[in-house]
Amino acid sequence: MIDPIEIREPDAVAAAAATAVEQCLAVSEDESLVVVTDDSREPIGEALYEAGLEATDDVTIVRYPPGPQHGAEPPAPVAAALATADAFLAPTTKSISHTRARSEANDAGARGATLPGITEQVFTTGLNADYDAIAAECEAMLNRVDGAEEIRVTSPQGTDVTFDLGDRIWNDDTGIVHEPGAFSNLPAGEVFISPESADGTYVVDGTIRPHGLLGDRTIEFSVEDGHVVSVDDETIRGELETAAEEVGDDAYNVAELGIGTNIGVTELIGSVLLDEKAGGTVHIAVGDDAGIGGDTDAPIHMDGILREPTVYADGTEVPLPRIDRA
Repeated sequence: MIDPIEIREPDAVAAAAATAVEQCLAVSEDESLVVVTDDSREPIGEALYEAGLEATDDVTIVRYPPGPQHGAEPPAPVAAALATADAFLAPTTKSISHTRARSEANDAGARGATLPGITEQVFTTGLNADYDAIAAECEAMLNRVDGAEEIRVTSPQGTDVTFDLGDRIWNDDTGIVHEPGAFSNLPAGEVFISPESADGTYVVDGTIRPHGLLGDRTIEFSVEDGHVVSVDDETIRGELETAAEEVGDDAYNVAELGIGTNIGVTELIGSVLLDEKAGGTVHIAVGDDAGIGGDTDAPIHMDGILREPTVYADGTEVPLPRIDRA
């Protein structure tokens, strides 16, 4: 069954689409743009298509049924369309950020952005932003954590987990996607890394799929040697078990540590796409990391957001943006 999205003011949707095409991707008249969407996100896909036509005549929109889960590969014709474009935008119900199709398109020189799980609320809110300021926040955070061998995260909710970074490289997601092969999520604003290993406990008290915003609830993950060994939530545990039926222990891989740098996001709304960018939050993901510098290929990438983290880089506390939020 298709999950319809809320229809918002056409002008707001059009303005957000223009920001994506003109500011974030800077599509020029001699370039090709592919918009990949699905049956549930078609209104946003169409808005991006229309905005693309203002920049170039070479615009294509490709639509397919929503994928079965986040991280699932799109159909082969979709992958081919991504790989042959100069630029792409992908508003989809299920994330294709951590797929071979997306990473291979970037490897082929396409630049682009995915908008996984996007709703019109997130679209119109998250694209009404100063992306130059977001890029500056990302650069400042990278300077604080780059070169650290170990990151420790704690929280009042009971988080105490340590990440061994090894030789892995930090990435930033600024929303500015102007160079060939560049990639971003939209809305943007985070720095992130795929750790080599992790040990400890992390407690999600913000947003996690499929629950959305947890409110007063929390979900606790126990981690050993870079893999989740227990989760105190039946639904989340079931999703991981389903992925494990396909790839075994790789489904439980601790895939990502991310730090939100978007100071314009002042309220968590229950969308992982937006909430993981909120300044001062941390998100930790389980599953696939092959698209972000790791070596685990899995059909799932499950992010959980921590509202009140403290972060230490090699024992030194890292200053985080602190924003009053609901």
